Amino acid sequence: MPLTEFKVLSFGCYGTLVDRDSGVYASLRPLLSAGDIRLSRAEVVAKFTEYEDLQLTETPRMAYSDMLAQVHRRLAAEWSVIASDDEHALFGKSAPSWPVYADAPAALQYLRRFFKLVVLSNADQATFAGSNRRLEGRFEAIFTAQELGSCKPDPQIFEQMARRLAKQGVERRQILHVAHSLRRDQAPAAACGLAFAWIDRRGQEQSGGAASEASDAPRWDFRFSNLVDMVKAHQQR
Repeated sequence: MPLTEFKVLSFGCYGTLVDRDSGVYASLRPLLSAGDIRLSRAEVVAKFTEYEDLQLTETPRMAYSDMLAQVHRRLAAEWSVIASDDEHALFGKSAPSWPVYADAPAALQYLRRFFKLVVLSNADQATFAGSNRRLEGRFEAIFTAQELGSCKPDPQIFEQMARRLAKQGVERRQILHVAHSLRRDQAPAAACGLAFAWIDRRGQEQSGGAASEASDAPRWDFRFSNLVDMVKAHQQR
C-alpha cells in the first residue's frame, strides 16, 4: 500500500521527533557527576529505560513529569547517590527541553498538507505541549498514556487510539504509525493491525535505549533513515 493511500499518520514522539536519548543523558549528567558514575552513554540510557518501563507499567496514569522524577529517584538509589526532592523534580521537568531532531519541524509541516497528523505518546498532555513548542507541530489529536490508561508497549494504547479514530470515520487500514522504536511501537502496532513506518535513526544514535531496541521478528511496511527520506518518498509518489 503506497504512502498516498493512508489518511492518518500517528507519530511516536520521544525517539522519533524528539532526541530522547540525548535529552535523557544530558539531563542525568548532574546525577552522574555527583556520584562520580563512570558509565557509557549507552549504559546510562539503558538503565534509565529499564526504570522508565517499570514505572510506566506501575503507574500509567501518572503525569510524565512525576514519573520521570520517580525514575530519577530510582537511579539515585541504584547508583548510591544522594539527591534532593528538588533535584528529582528538576529531572522530572526536563522532557520539554530535550532536543528535537532537526528534520522534524519541516517534515511535520510538509506532511500535514496531505495527512491528518496525530501523536501517540507515553507522555502526558502538558509534557508533550512543552516539546511541541519546539516541534511547531499542528496535530489533530494527542493521545497519551495518562489519558488512555495504558502505555507502550501495551497494544491496548494502540487499540484505544484506533477506536477513537474509527469514531471519526478512519479505518485501521488508513492509519500508518510512524516511529523509531520497534519494541515500543512496531510490535504493538502490528498486534492491532496497523501499518508501520520505521524511522530507523540508529545511524544518528550513540546509545541503545528503547528507541533502538528491536523486537524478535520486526516487520515494517516502510523504512526510512529519517523524516527527510519519508518526505522524499512521498514527493516521488
